[in-house]
Amino acid sequence: MRPLDPRLLKYASATRGTLAAGALLAVLRTACVVAFSWLVTDVIVRAIAGEDLGSLGGTLLLLAGAVAARGLLLWATDAVAARGGARAVGQLRERLTAAIGKLGPGWVARRSSGDVTLVAGHGMEALEGYFAGYLPQLVATAVATPLLVLTIGWADLTSGIVLLVTLPLIPVFMVLVGWATQAAQKRQWRALSTLSSGFLDVVAGLSTLKLFGRQHRQEARIREVSDQYRVHTMKVLRMSFLSGFVLELVASLSVAVIAVTIGLRLLGGSLDLSVGLFVLLLAPEAFLPLRNVGASYHAAAEGMEAADRAFAVIEAADGVAEPVAAPGAPAGDGLVFEQVNVGYDGRTVVDGFTADVPPGVLAVLRAPSGAGKSSLVGAALGFVPAEGRILAGGRADADGRRGAIAWAGQRPGLVAGSIADNVALGDPAPDGAAVAEALRDAAVGELDPATELGAGGTGLSGGQAQRVAVARALYRLRTHGCRVLILDEPTSALDAATERRLLASVKRVAEQGAAVLVVSHRDAAAEAADRVIAVEAEEVSRVR
Repeated sequence: MRPLDPRLLKYASATRGTLAAGALLAVLRTACVVAFSWLVTDVIVRAIAGEDLGSLGGTLLLLAGAVAARGLLLWATDAVAARGGARAVGQLRERLTAAIGKLGPGWVARRSSGDVTLVAGHGMEALEGYFAGYLPQLVATAVATPLLVLTIGWADLTSGIVLLVTLPLIPVFMVLVGWATQAAQKRQWRALSTLSSGFLDVVAGLSTLKLFGRQHRQEARIREVSDQYRVHTMKVLRMSFLSGFVLELVASLSVAVIAVTIGLRLLGGSLDLSVGLFVLLLAPEAFLPLRNVGASYHAAAEGMEAADRAFAVIEAADGVAEPVAAPGAPAGDGLVFEQVNVGYDGRTVVDGFTADVPPGVLAVLRAPSGAGKSSLVGAALGFVPAEGRILAGGRADADGRRGAIAWAGQRPGLVAGSIADNVALGDPAPDGAAVAEALRDAAVGELDPATELGAGGTGLSGGQAQRVAVARALYRLRTHGCRVLILDEPTSALDAATERRLLASVKRVAEQGAAVLVVSHRDAAAEAADRVIAVEAEEVSRVR
């Protein structure tokens, strides 16, 4: 792990202000340390010379002021680091969630939800330790240590040379211990990720496990993974204590070498007491920032491992190019595909797809499984890279298309909360009447909007969850002024009667002026459609 990852400055601009403020405070604290050491030296030397307490009063007041100023600066450093760190972590979490949104549901579906949640949640929280503990010490090392070395060298050249020879030993040991710590931290993070994902999978499938009487078999697995995480955590702690011991030992021996040389020269009369005492007071302070960096490194390692994973997600999103519309005039407020190509890993999934769904039309897209139906929906939403021209509501850019589309995917994507919260998801001021209307039009009006759901929408049947997702799309269509409605397999879990009710509602939505595209292989959907877009697999999916 690099001491300061430059990507932090790029993705969390608050880091720059935190660094600047920390550097200024480090200079002021160093000045207080030098003043404190000089004042203490002056008081001791003058007291040994026989001066009374009255004559030392002014110096003692200055000494008390230096102590108070140093304490105030330490408090200010902690406050700046905590507040700046909170802002930086917030910015990084915002960039992470925006990147996940840009990569889209397809990217999330190919990864463990537990791992993504772990990075965005616990990982970002662990990064606060980096800003609150490690970063201030790193800045202090970069600023205070050179200033103190120069001050000691100016006061006593011999001690300065000894300091320059012994000081690099601490970074050398820090690097050696840091390599081992980084490897152990990666293993600990993998164990935590495995534990998190496994536990979430067990919770999600607990009803199925209980149904078949296999819930108790998961206890051993969770216990085993938890024990692995405990073992890796204890290894990291052992390395932390070991590195702390090594750094303290090296620093103590280095200060002892300086003290011995000063003592011998004082006995020989070649060094003045005031100079020797001043250097002795400053020498431990020169090593202190490096020792603190080593001690706080381990607390920051977990957060930086999470940050590294967050950077990978953000950079992956940055690498997704926005689709560029081919030249041509906008084609109204409907949904338009013109020569659209979609591919993954060098394989073309959709090749040269062209279709037009004008306002007021209910169109059904029919194609065999694997022919790219969901890929076309993802391309329309801007979640899947595509070539060609896609328009939604007259907009060609991905953000503009997403703003014009109300969408319900194959997975309901419900969250813990009330049904009303799920229907009005993301709306800061939900409209209760619109929620109830959307539920009725989605053929699920019998549900109470106040009913609380568990994680993933537990408490509803598969068909009910599917229709609540459709209600969410209808709510968005009406309250956000969307011009296009896309439903991906909305009736796959419904019986024939409920399917007819839902399709009738969707038909009315189209008649009210929306461009509606339903992706479905069901005959009932095709019969209700104004336009059927039927694509053969060999026409849509070809391997180049």
